[in-house]
Amino acid sequence: MAKLTKNRKLAQGKIEPEKQYKLSEAAHLVKEVTTTKFDASVDIDVRLGIDPKKANQMVRGVVTLPHGTGKQIRVLVLCTPDKEEEAKTAGAEFVGLDEYVEKIQNGWTDVDVIITMPSVMGKIGKLGKVLGPRGLMPNPKSGTVTMEIGKAVKEVKQGKIDFKVDKSGIVHTSIGKASFTADQIADNAREFIHMLMKLKPASAKGSYLCSIFLSTTMSPGIKVDAKAFDE
Repeated sequence: MAKLTKNRKLAQGKIEPEKQYKLSEAAHLVKEVTTTKFDASVDIDVRLGIDPKKANQMVRGVVTLPHGTGKQIRVLVLCTPDKEEEAKTAGAEFVGLDEYVEKIQNGWTDVDVIITMPSVMGKIGKLGKVLGPRGLMPNPKSGTVTMEIGKAVKEVKQGKIDFKVDKSGIVHTSIGKASFTADQIADNAREFIHMLMKLKPASAKGSYLCSIFLSTTMSPGIKVDAKAFDE
């Protein structure tokens, strides 16, 4: 078993293991237990009371965080020439089509989000083996296959994230940075949880929000009271 560092011991000493914190309390505490020298990501893990093996209980969606993610999102837009200027004006770092399709086929995936339009999906479909495992494949459900290219780019830049429950029934995503204020972290977490509630499958029975944890890169997890996430 790995030996706990001094900083790790100090961080764990600030957390009461059996306590479930109000979201506002957890947001303050997660900043206190962060000891990394870099600006760590703030993550949220929510275990849902669903069976992800059942198609009618799959939870997937998008949400725009009120304070953004704190990350520099690199966007590639694969589009026809008439949409290129719209994409560039909206802030996309990479814009084009055939040349980027070829680069991706050769293994290039140095982007965070790929946005495209329905008319060119035929060319992009063959990239599934490269983009799929990296979570980069454009999808109409996440708003990354659209004719409103400029709008889609701006939403991603402003903090729109795509999330999906894993095979264990847990949704994991980053909702900010340790440099955010506690209120900003709480606001982002609250917006994310509210979206999960909206997406609750009609077929899901019993408790839906089974557990919620906040943490930062390399920090201990802090359990949030699932009944007090609005506090």
